[in-house]
Amino acid sequence: MIKRSPMFLLTFTLLSGFALNTYTASANTDIGTTALVTTKQAVSVVSTSALAKTPGYSNPLITQKFGADPFAMVYDGRVYVYMSSDAFMYKNGNVSDNDYSNIKTITCISSDDMVNWTDHGEIPVAGSNGAAKWASNSWAPAVTHKIINGKEKFFLYFANNGGAIGVLTADTPIGPWTDPIGKPIVTTSTPGVNGVVWLFDPAVLMDDDGTGYLYFGGGIPGGSSPSQSQIANPKTGRVIKLDSDMIHTTGNASVIDSPFMFEDSGIHKYNGKYYYSYCSNFSGTHPTGTPPQGEIAYMVSDNPMGPFTYKGTFLKNPGSYFGVGGNNHHAVFQFKNQWYVTYHAQTLGKAMGITKGYRSPHINKLEYDGSGLIKTVQADMQGVGQVANLNPYKRTEAETIGWNSGLSTEKSKASGSMVSSINLDVTNINNGDWLAVSKADFGSGAKSFKANIASTVGGTIEIHLDSLDGQLIGTINVSPTGGEQQWKEMKCDVKSVSGVHNVYFKFNGNGTNNLFNIDYWQFIS
Repeated sequence: MIKRSPMFLLTFTLLSGFALNTYTASANTDIGTTALVTTKQAVSVVSTSALAKTPGYSNPLITQKFGADPFAMVYDGRVYVYMSSDAFMYKNGNVSDNDYSNIKTITCISSDDMVNWTDHGEIPVAGSNGAAKWASNSWAPAVTHKIINGKEKFFLYFANNGGAIGVLTADTPIGPWTDPIGKPIVTTSTPGVNGVVWLFDPAVLMDDDGTGYLYFGGGIPGGSSPSQSQIANPKTGRVIKLDSDMIHTTGNASVIDSPFMFEDSGIHKYNGKYYYSYCSNFSGTHPTGTPPQGEIAYMVSDNPMGPFTYKGTFLKNPGSYFGVGGNNHHAVFQFKNQWYVTYHAQTLGKAMGITKGYRSPHINKLEYDGSGLIKTVQADMQGVGQVANLNPYKRTEAETIGWNSGLSTEKSKASGSMVSSINLDVTNINNGDWLAVSKADFGSGAKSFKANIASTVGGTIEIHLDSLDGQLIGTINVSPTGGEQQWKEMKCDVKSVSGVHNVYFKFNGNGTNNLFNIDYWQFIS
């Protein structure tokens, strides 16, 4: 939830029953809403203080921040989603249109259940504070992993705006990331790249034989006055083979003649076939049998380098589903024997009344028919079902969030659980704010609860089951620790709880300052 920011006023109108209610909110206040939720069958109104992602639904994936151009990597039983770090831009104290020029980091989140997402923070990529100091921006990431010299390595490809593609490496999915070559991996000098208008939007495929391929490109040739032929066949998509080290290319890039190509290369493999997907352009005339404007189209080949044959589209523009359009960006992935597509839409911005190009990640199921064609995806706010229960007896990062109201995340000085130097905490906690996780399996019963907390103010944490006003099973009395990064484990007994429950943490305290920060929590049986 984006709650404190430079002063501005925003007014938004939401449908409530049969009446139109107008809300005005100033900066430094919570924006509680009645959210308009679109399902496949009907439109229903859910009353909640959660913004955009309402309890029981799983889209957008996060609401404490934005995230665009999502790419999913499955590793060690988790889905990691990497995104361009959309964040509010301002002009004269007001939120301005997102022009993407400030994006210099990549946001990473992960989940093992598809509903509760752990915020791993922003990866510093471009600029003086980034790993790739030669780059000015970090757009549209793609990530994969491969065993190199007997050790698992991770590779993050990103676009330096529309001019080049870089690569970073790490030993874990969340970093820390370094630039192994100190320059772009793909530039206008790369063989076969001539004719690409926008050198951006990478997608990476690790084939079954361990060979990597990089897909990229976009734009329409012809400048400000392209011909219909250039619009229909831009020939600006490319694929190039990666060297065995994954940080260099080999050979020439091959042209992908994708009809009405605009941007957003995607790649996945299904039943031995290679599926190249992309966002169609918004220009010219799109005859029947070609992709409509701003939809995700796809082509199929028997070879990762092509040639590819056009098959159709499977994801409409976000405006068709959510009432607010914009560009389209996606990635297809498989997790626990189910296929999914992650994409972005301006749903959080819409809930805030700010539809100026600030995007949020979503996931919906993707299915094939008997001949291998992709069925049209039914994108919605409901999203996907939870594929595993949360284990409340393991250390759970507080920044693992199913739903919330009023909260933010920040870099923490406390040691991280995956990488000691990379950790976040939940902050910006005021009276009445709350956080919830979905479907925690308590088994035969929990007896106590602990949390790692830092505070200068103090307050209480109420633990409720199944709803914000559900059964109260315990309360932690938070006393000041001496600083907002001075950490102390605090405990309380809980009433015996067993079975599977949603868990709500309700925060109470006095004053307008941040009550406390939370690093992690854990139930004890």
